[in-house]
Amino acid sequence: MPASPRLDGVLVPLVTPFTAEGGIALDALDGLARHVLDAGAAGVVALGTTAEASALDPVERSAVVRVCERVCAERGASLVVGAGGADTRGSAEALRALAEHPAVTAALVPVPYYVRPGTAGVLAHFAALVEASPVPMVVYHVPYRSGQALDAPTLRELGRLPGVVGVKYSAGAVDATAVDLLGDRPAGFRVLAGDDVLLAPMLALGAEGGILASAHLATGRFAEAVDAWRAGDLPLARALAARLARLSAALFAGPNPTVVKAVLHATGRIPSPAVRLPLLAADRAAVTDALAALADLVPDDATTAFATAGGAVAGG
Repeated sequence: MPASPRLDGVLVPLVTPFTAEGGIALDALDGLARHVLDAGAAGVVALGTTAEASALDPVERSAVVRVCERVCAERGASLVVGAGGADTRGSAEALRALAEHPAVTAALVPVPYYVRPGTAGVLAHFAALVEASPVPMVVYHVPYRSGQALDAPTLRELGRLPGVVGVKYSAGAVDATAVDLLGDRPAGFRVLAGDDVLLAPMLALGAEGGILASAHLATGRFAEAVDAWRAGDLPLARALAARLARLSAALFAGPNPTVVKAVLHATGRIPSPAVRLPLLAADRAAVTDALAALADLVPDDATTAFATAGGAVAGG
């Protein structure tokens, strides 16, 4: 298994841009990856929830990884790929397939969803995947999607498995489990904020960074916030915290990634705001609110978007 990857700072779980005809806009994906890395992101995540991975076919998923792989290899950046699902055998097969992509540095693997196997089943699932995975794994702990809560002792047990190097913590709150885990975790086990609006309190408690869909926009400001917390610059960190949280809240006002895609389209970064069913296009008012929050952080981006749209927002 490769050496432990860099998993700190801002990692952006990239959307999958679609053309107006419904195919994948690979050039736009390439451009997005380059933009966020040049703006300060430490790496990108391919085939996460934000990528609408469940709506992509195998050929499309492979194409997405190849684009991200090429850009990350050029930039020396981390590439994390979403892999796995509700069953252990299928998850193992998905992980083994990552061996075909040598620039992949880690896999983001969800806690099995829907089946609710219990904590012992979750531990057994990941212990089996350690044997299959050619790359280190980051556990994706998202109980409001998986239906499976995990306490801090269980997360610590996962962190002691060889090849499990971190957790994307997306519990929807900075709860007692987060506080317990961040105060006592295995050596080398990284905790990454997965709920964008909660980035600041997670960093304050010691998280290494975050996997943040909101950081498609104002990427440099998110990176600046992480650096401020690391440096102990509390005035700057606190000043950015509320503004970034407002942007994140606006970008998640609709199902992820509908608003993010609409804003990326409005700012000229992707050719269409299209999402695939069962998702529907973002509401116009939600996109306008997100652009207003963006204007507080990166005025030029939002001004361009409003001017391009003639004061209104396309995409909803």
